[in-house]
Amino acid sequence: MGAKKRMPIASLETNFMKQQEVSMRRAAKRKKLLIRRLSVFLVLALALSYLTISSYISRTSLLEAKKEEKVRLEATLAKLEKKQTMLENEVIKLNDDEYIAKLARSEYFLSDKGEIIFNIPEQKKKEEEDEVPY
Repeated sequence: MGAKKRMPIASLETNFMKQQEVSMRRAAKRKKLLIRRLSVFLVLALALSYLTISSYISRTSLLEAKKEEKVRLEATLAKLEKKQTMLENEVIKLNDDEYIAKLARSEYFLSDKGEIIFNIPEQKKKEEEDEVPY
């Protein structure tokens, strides 16, 4: 039960066999060069894909940051525009003498000649005083 012994096969040294060996070597060499070219192409394709994807990701994150900043700035702009209209209305009111007189009476307790100013507590303060238990 031993392993069968293989007898070496002698190769024929004919022109046909030489041509076949040369042809097989050329085919092996072509296959080897093809594998090398495909490997180089694959490496270049992977590098280009990596650069493209990383650029896309960084641009996307930058775009999101810019969108957030835009929303924040739009909110600030809306507040500032509202404040500007309020200030413009205040300027218009301050150009009116009657408004200035009313403001001076209420805020600074100024009066015209012969007027007496009485300080009446506001409604909220009055309600709070009424609710205090004795």
